[in-house]
Amino acid sequence: MSNAAVSIHDLGFTYPGQPVSCFSNLNLTVQEGERFGLFGPNGAGKTTLMNCMTGLLIYQEGSIQLLGHEIARHKKSINKLFGFVPQDFSFYQELSPAENLAFFGAWYGLNKTEIKSKTEELLEVLGLADVSNKKVEQFSGGMKRRVNLAIGVIHDPRILFLDEPTVGVDVHTRHAIINYLKKLNEAGTTLIYTSHQLSEAEELCNKVALIDDGKIIAHDTLQQLMLDHKEDGLEGLFINLTGKSFRN
Repeated sequence: MSNAAVSIHDLGFTYPGQPVSCFSNLNLTVQEGERFGLFGPNGAGKTTLMNCMTGLLIYQEGSIQLLGHEIARHKKSINKLFGFVPQDFSFYQELSPAENLAFFGAWYGLNKTEIKSKTEELLEVLGLADVSNKKVEQFSGGMKRRVNLAIGVIHDPRILFLDEPTVGVDVHTRHAIINYLKKLNEAGTTLIYTSHQLSEAEELCNKVALIDDGKIIAHDTLQQLMLDHKEDGLEGLFINLTGKSFRN
């Protein structure tokens, strides 16, 4: 039986100064080795939940454990267990890919030999070897997405959180990133992914949860959810469960 990569129990979170909670008694488990997708309409709470799982937001109630470690009590040690690829670029534009990876590799505690080896490997795999010493500010959007991804995985995390990792890229870059993520998963990395690219999500995710109004409204394999709700794809399932009306 697999172990839990992420275990959330009775989570409660409210933004300061807001009268209404984003979550109340939310529960969710992601097993090790899953390619897990978290989806919901705008404002449903998926980004807030992702930020709670990665320690960017401090929750007021309940528990979030990554591989058995409670985030609220073991922040520094937990940082090495997971990687995070945010929607916003998380690197220094004035530095090269190699310089960015050297900086973030050191931040994760890698030594010089490890940083050199991982940098060479990642830049080659992600098609950035020929521009390893050019400033990132000169790159296309797709190249910047690949730098963002390389930074998130340089320390070989056991869990990788991905928030819109392919937004704004061309079809070739999207295909290359998804294939790379699948290979990471095959090597043992648990993926936790959110995106508005539902066709892409169908290709990547083997387990999904839908969140709406701060509540998990569905959680199972995509195949089982489509069977249960008589839908033939994630987009139809999404609309079926969250409604057809406009969202703010």
